[in-house]
Amino acid sequence: MTADGLGLLLVRGALRSPFKRPSPGAGFPRTRLVRPGVRVDHDRLAAYERVCGFPTDHGDLPVTYPHVLGFPLAMRLMTDPAFPLPLLGLVHTSIEITRHAPLPAAGEYELAVRIEGLAPHRRGTEVTVATDMRAAGQVVWESRSTYLARHRTSGAAGARDEQPGPLPVVAEWRLGGDIGRRYGAVSGDRNPIHLYPFTARLFGFPRVIAHGMWTAARCLAADASGGTRVRVRFLAPVLLPGVVAYGADRSGRFELRGDDGRLHLCGEVS
Repeated sequence: MTADGLGLLLVRGALRSPFKRPSPGAGFPRTRLVRPGVRVDHDRLAAYERVCGFPTDHGDLPVTYPHVLGFPLAMRLMTDPAFPLPLLGLVHTSIEITRHAPLPAAGEYELAVRIEGLAPHRRGTEVTVATDMRAAGQVVWESRSTYLARHRTSGAAGARDEQPGPLPVVAEWRLGGDIGRRYGAVSGDRNPIHLYPFTARLFGFPRVIAHGMWTAARCLAADASGGTRVRVRFLAPVLLPGVVAYGADRSGRFELRGDDGRLHLCGEVS
């Protein structure tokens, strides 16, 4: 899908958002969208690697890159008239990734995306979107992402986020205000909350916020373990520009905290 086509989907999803009535009991599209014959644009891949901090000469896809390849299919599902949650304000709350085999950048793949279901959350309704990537008929990569639509609830569903103690700080990163625009250009995710201060303020943010998947990719780019399974929870937005501390330990746990100690994400690699 072209950037123009993806942009049109985002506009359509935004226009339909005010008419959505989210509920964990709502119906949702049962379609499994498939895109065969996927080959990677190496210039776009290199731009992604640079903005996220991955090396550009290793020959394999970063473990987070198939999420970018599957994003247009996910948007087609989440902008479908039958999708019950509003696209505007939808918050990425977690992702779990499993890499089953090496992912050569020169390979040819088949991508498939489906909605697994809806679930109640203490702050609204959460949807799970599953993506898998195949090579020669075999699943080589898969992920499950959850997205939250906030709305009034009884407050009884779902546990509150636990706040673990700080991990040893490995690095401190100063983040520029343009990271949202740079990541949006290579990922296709041009949600206005990531682009400009005035568009972020329209949705209640004092400044631009970083993409959750950029923060996850930046942490994983700093990890040298080569793990094949990743779990990440997105707990609080990263305001741009800003300063964050990347922490990690030998067990594979990692996190990102603000200079005020606020936990933005936590995860583990195994």
